[in-house]
Amino acid sequence: MELNLIQVATLLILGYFAGIINTLAGGGSNLTLPALMVMGMPADIANATNRVGVFMQAIWGARGFHGHGELPLTDFRHIFIPLAAGGVLGALAASYAPTSYLKPVLLITMISMSVIILIKPSVVMPPPGTIPNKVAETPSSWVMLFISGLYGSFVQAGVGFVLIMALAGSLRYDLVKSNALKLLCTLGFTSIALFVFILRDQVFWIPGLVLAVSMMLGAHHGVKFAIKAKPGTLKWFLFVMTVCGSAAAIFF
Repeated sequence: MELNLIQVATLLILGYFAGIINTLAGGGSNLTLPALMVMGMPADIANATNRVGVFMQAIWGARGFHGHGELPLTDFRHIFIPLAAGGVLGALAASYAPTSYLKPVLLITMISMSVIILIKPSVVMPPPGTIPNKVAETPSSWVMLFISGLYGSFVQAGVGFVLIMALAGSLRYDLVKSNALKLLCTLGFTSIALFVFILRDQVFWIPGLVLAVSMMLGAHHGVKFAIKAKPGTLKWFLFVMTVCGSAAAIFF
C-alpha cells in the first residue's frame, strides 16, 4: 500500500501521540486504528499493520525504563506465562474472527477503569513502599494477565488499562514500574500476534513502518515524562485517557 504525503504526515503525528499515550497509560491505538481504516484498510489489516508500530514502541519504551532502573524483571517469567497463553489464543482469534463484538467489551473495560481510578485510586496507586506481590501468590493476577494477553493479541486498543489493573491492582507495582512492565508485556503478546499476522500476510509494511518510527519517538518522550512526573499526575493522565478511550470506543 502506497501513501501520499498527507497520509504519511497523519500517521507520523498520530503515531507520536499514540506512543506517548501507550507509554503513560493506554489507548493509543484508538488514534491509529481509525486512521488506518480511514486510509482504506479493512479492520483486520489495520489491526495487523498497527502492531508493527506497537511492537517497536514497546521495545523502545521498555529499553528506556530499563535504562532508568524502573523495569523490575525478577518475577517477569511468571508474569509472561499466563500472558503468552492468552496471547496465542487472542492472535489466532484476531486472524480468523471478526472483531466487531469487542467494542462493548472495550467500552465497559475503560469506563470501569475510569470509575475505579476516580473512586478508589489506591487500586492503581499502591502506597509508597508497598512490596509487590508475586504472581504465584496472587491468583487474580494470573487471570488478569491471561485476559490481557487474550485481549491484547486480539484487538490491542485499550489493553494497557487491563495490564495496569493486573500489574498495579493485583501485583501492587507503582504506576511507573507498572507502565514499564506493561510495555514488556505488550512486547510479549504483540510478538506472538505479529508473527501470526505476518504468516497470514495481513501486514501492510509501509504504513506499519511509518507508525513504528513515530511511535518509538513518542515512547522515548513518554518515558522521560513518566520518570519525572509525580504519581498524582500519572494517575490523572491515566484517568483522562480512559475517559477519552471510552469516547473513542463509542464513536469509532
